[in-house]
Amino acid sequence: MPEENESPEEDSSPGSGLPLPEVRSPVDVKSLPEEDLPLLAQRIREVLIDCLSKTGGHLGPNLGVVELTLALHRVFETPKDKFVFDVSHQGYVHKMLTGRWDRIDTIRQYQGLNGFLLRSESAHDAYGAGHAGTALSAALGMAAARDLNGSDEQVVAVAGDAAFTCGPSYEALNNIASATKKFIVVLNDNEWSIGPNVGAIARYLNELQTHSAYAHLHEKAAAFVEKLMGKSVRKLAAKVEESAKSLLLPSVIFEEFGLRYYGPIDGHDLPLLIKTFEFLKEQEDPVLLHIITEKGRGYKPALENPMKFHGLGPYKTETGETPPSGQATYSQIFAETVARYAKDDEKVVAITAAMPNGTGLVHFQKEIPERYFDVGIAEEHAALFACGLATQGIKPFLTIYSTFFQRAYDMAIHDIGIQNLPVRLCMDRAGLSGDDGPTHHGLFDIGYLRHLPNWVLMQPKDEDEFADMLWTMTNYDGGPSAIRYPRGAGVGASPKSTPELLEIGKAEVVADGKDVALFGLGNLFELAEEAREKLEEKGYSVALINPRWIKPLDAECVEHYAKNCAVICTFEDHVLHNGFGCALIEHINDARINIPVERVGWPDQFIEHGKVSILREKYGITADACLDKVLPHLESRSRPERSAVEVG
Repeated sequence: MPEENESPEEDSSPGSGLPLPEVRSPVDVKSLPEEDLPLLAQRIREVLIDCLSKTGGHLGPNLGVVELTLALHRVFETPKDKFVFDVSHQGYVHKMLTGRWDRIDTIRQYQGLNGFLLRSESAHDAYGAGHAGTALSAALGMAAARDLNGSDEQVVAVAGDAAFTCGPSYEALNNIASATKKFIVVLNDNEWSIGPNVGAIARYLNELQTHSAYAHLHEKAAAFVEKLMGKSVRKLAAKVEESAKSLLLPSVIFEEFGLRYYGPIDGHDLPLLIKTFEFLKEQEDPVLLHIITEKGRGYKPALENPMKFHGLGPYKTETGETPPSGQATYSQIFAETVARYAKDDEKVVAITAAMPNGTGLVHFQKEIPERYFDVGIAEEHAALFACGLATQGIKPFLTIYSTFFQRAYDMAIHDIGIQNLPVRLCMDRAGLSGDDGPTHHGLFDIGYLRHLPNWVLMQPKDEDEFADMLWTMTNYDGGPSAIRYPRGAGVGASPKSTPELLEIGKAEVVADGKDVALFGLGNLFELAEEAREKLEEKGYSVALINPRWIKPLDAECVEHYAKNCAVICTFEDHVLHNGFGCALIEHINDARINIPVERVGWPDQFIEHGKVSILREKYGITADACLDKVLPHLESRSRPERSAVEVG
């Protein structure tokens, strides 16, 4: 970490403070003497390292784009000009330079700054996103709209090299030259997504960095741009293109798509970046600037461990050490368990879409590297790849965050479902993802899977049952199966040494009862337990059921308690619309049973970021909320019967 200088007298913004005025807007960036910009870059890094040590967040990506972001704001004018950051997890520096410096210490905290860009948070945030591969298409739409409107704003898409493993990025590249003329793409090449970049595109970009012709251009870039800026840009444009192309490798992919390619250049050379952007903004054709950056620049622990510091919780600034994690997370248990099963079953393979660390599959990779596949940020391909494996008798465990599998929904229906292929979909981060916010909450997967024919869908109440379900999936070849499980640790129920093969569609009745039946799905089973205790204290007989299966439902269990209790209440870490509770209501209605069904779950809206405990309390995902819903039914059983199922 850079050494701290004495704090300035006139600055209350977060961080140690170098002797510079406070930056409140891009105007302040433009007004600083050029020789002060490196000091500002150093200060930004100090503030990020300090603040994120307390809040957690995407440290490495932001340390790598400090000079890039400063150069963009030095040359362009937001909010008139539009910056579209792919994923936007590297937008912290942009936030600091656009009026949010004094709130950067609230990043990812409840009611604080979001960890991604949000159009609702600032006029300077032209586009909000939390998934990769969106920048080029969205920015191209803005450029086309500019042309239609007859305005003159600049549009700059900033995409990391990992975004070029995404299908949408290539779909956009295919259309740029035909959709607009004036358009700037910045390829921020640091050789990482969350893990190391993989595949042919990563190798191709590495060739661009290391080829002797490009090395020559890199060495001469500063002098080249310096000379260029001293002459008429428009008159030299054709000569620039001709001379640049003479240095290119045969068939440079971006040139084939109709973009003039410039680079690669040093993405931390601030004067060079500024001069280059001043040149590029005068061009009347689509251009791509290839910059080379270091993920985690300026902070030794982040440079030494880019995967860890991509996104992490609080850490010690001096060493980068994070507090002991305590009990194992669901992700860790998943990887260790599947690796253990794979050692006894040579047909088991694991697939991730650029999330080896987040899904825990780094463990599987170390144990069984020949059956581990990281396909890059390419969820659609990952799903289709799993389909191909399944047709040949392989048992693919397709491991993707719930929120990211949304991108492969067509494959869930068209390829996996219709063909009834035994793909095993493992959805990490199902339910609320807390500090990451609405782009990462896994609150919709029950709704988008439970109505699909052939699919089996389950959720465990604890870690031991999780291992049993994974074992059941390993041995189930009847069609596609999916399991949803939350972020972080569970209740601490360590898996048994010998897993149990579960009966598909059979719930676990933990306690019988005749007044109210509580169905606690997955990680909300503990809330159902708490509600049962409170209801029993009031003298009621309470049945407690661990559903296990979202599809197929345990019809016999549901109908038994629907016929014999006064009210049912369901708990789910999912939106109520089209969720688990809806499945019960539909089944009970079809069985012509008259009983009120109350539900505890998330409302019909996108939930903001914040600690899970805070958001559960705010939105009524509590045991007390259950009591508020069911007690009126228990206290007034003598009222006339209703003709239809009552929905809470």
